[in-house]
Amino acid sequence: MNWHSGCTIGYQGQRVGLNQAQQHIHQESGYQAMNATFTSGFSFSKLSMAFGVAALGLLLGTSVADAGIKGSKHDLGASGTSQHGTTGNTNTTEVCVFCHTPHGANTGAAAPLWNKSLPAAGSYTRYSSLNSSTIDGAELAVGSVSLACLSCHDGSQAMDVMINKPGSGGYTAGGAAFQANAAMTGTPLPNLGVDISNDHPISIQYGGGGWVGGDTDGTAAAGDLADGSFKAGVKDTINTNPVWWIDTGNAGVRDKTDIILYTRTNGATKEPFVECASCHDPHNATAQPVSFMRISNAASAVCLACHDK
Repeated sequence: MNWHSGCTIGYQGQRVGLNQAQQHIHQESGYQAMNATFTSGFSFSKLSMAFGVAALGLLLGTSVADAGIKGSKHDLGASGTSQHGTTGNTNTTEVCVFCHTPHGANTGAAAPLWNKSLPAAGSYTRYSSLNSSTIDGAELAVGSVSLACLSCHDGSQAMDVMINKPGSGGYTAGGAAFQANAAMTGTPLPNLGVDISNDHPISIQYGGGGWVGGDTDGTAAAGDLADGSFKAGVKDTINTNPVWWIDTGNAGVRDKTDIILYTRTNGATKEPFVECASCHDPHNATAQPVSFMRISNAASAVCLACHDK
């Protein structure tokens, strides 16, 4: 993100208002990287410009709390309710640092500014090992944003392992525990372990494959999928990269409440894949009735967003 003072915002080549830009910036909880450029909209006096910049900082600075992560089970700081927080972490009240860092991030992670080391992609027993007769999508090695989720949720390392710890002088390229705290406990939830064959498949083609990066932007037709029991989606191009999602609200507009499909390269072809954050929003602690979901699963709405049943 490139931040400059101003009142209107240029987002993906469009001039939009603050609220709309804030929504777009924060809808990716690890998703495809987006660029937002804040540009000056019109002339201000020095006083009004300073006020505008301060107001913008307050608006964006409070959005994390508005999204529901502060004080939640994904808040590993002293104010949180995570396993880590309840086992005596009083060394920081920071919230974001346990997953994200503005500098020195892990560029091998497909999650924004990731501040943790990743587990080995080939260390998992996957859903396909069950040899189900109904699975028809190709699986890739566990990766993309799912590997970032599993850096805590497979129990392979302490929850407070960070590359860039709070404060100054805490950078460790391979990551190190902040307080030498324990790994996540509780199987099969929330600690999934490395045998994820009993979980919804991840790193798997959506709809058995059929949508590819060379498709025209717009509606991604269900009829183009290999499996006809999956619903249509939307394709767009952002920074020359193809992206896909399944609308759950505003038609044709990617929102954080949509089912996000993650672009991965299968052979030489870019295709949409289902990952952990397709259904889960790690920043939304609202119980609907389950926390950290993109939409409420009342009446199985999460399942039926994709599965045509």
